[in-house]
Amino acid sequence: MKKAFKLGMLPLFVAAIVLGFSVNNANAQGPLPEILKRMDAMNKSLTSLKADVKMDKFQSQLGETDTSIGTTSYIPKKTKGMMYVRLDWSKPLVENIVIQGEKYQLYRPRLNQLIEGRTSDAGKSNKVPGNALAFMSMSKAQLQANYTVSYLGQENAGGKTTWHLELVPKNKTSYKTAELWVDSNGMPIQAKVIEQNNDSTTVLLSNIQQNVTVSATDFQLKFPANVNRLKA
Repeated sequence: MKKAFKLGMLPLFVAAIVLGFSVNNANAQGPLPEILKRMDAMNKSLTSLKADVKMDKFQSQLGETDTSIGTTSYIPKKTKGMMYVRLDWSKPLVENIVIQGEKYQLYRPRLNQLIEGRTSDAGKSNKVPGNALAFMSMSKAQLQANYTVSYLGQENAGGKTTWHLELVPKNKTSYKTAELWVDSNGMPIQAKVIEQNNDSTTVLLSNIQQNVTVSATDFQLKFPANVNRLKA
C-alpha cells in the first residue's frame, strides 16, 4: 500500500523552535551569531504554537508542484513529558495527523482509514521524508556535530523580511540541504528540504500564535468506531 502521508516538513519547524540550532561555528560571519541567539531566546520562551500551514512538494522529474493547505498546533517537549504536533490538512484532501512523542496517527475520513506507526518508520513513505522527521529528536549537541549552518542573506518569505539560513549535513544523508527563513523575533516561518534527487518540500507558517492555550486533549483524533485500522 502506498502511504501518501502529508506530515510534510513540520518537524523541521519543530526542531528549529525547540532546539534553536545553537551551532558552534567558529567561522560564522555577519549576523549568524545574533540570529542563533534570537532563535534560542524564542524557543526557551515558547510553550505552545498554532498556525496556518502551506506545504509545496516539488517533483523534479515531472516539474510539478503539489500544494497542501491546513493548520497546525504544537506543544514542545519539556524535561518531563513528550512533544505534541497536530496537522490538519483541508486542501486538496482532508487528512488529520497527530504526533505524540515517537508515535503518530493519520486519519483519512474519505477512506474511513486510520494509519498508526512510529515516526522513525514514517520515512518509508515517499510523502514523509525521513530526514525531516529526524530533526524531532536531535539534541543541540547532535545538530552541532552534524550540520554546518550558513547565513545566505535577507529574503522575503510570507510577506516578511527574513534571514535565510542553510543547513548542510556533515555526514551522508538522503537529502542535500535544509534551509530556514527566520523572522526578526527568531521564529522560523519557512523551511525547505532538497532531496538528493532534487525533489523538494517547502513549508510556510503564517498567522502564527505563540503561547496560546493548547492542551494534550487537542491532540486526540476523533474517528468512527468502525474505522479501518492499519499499521504502518
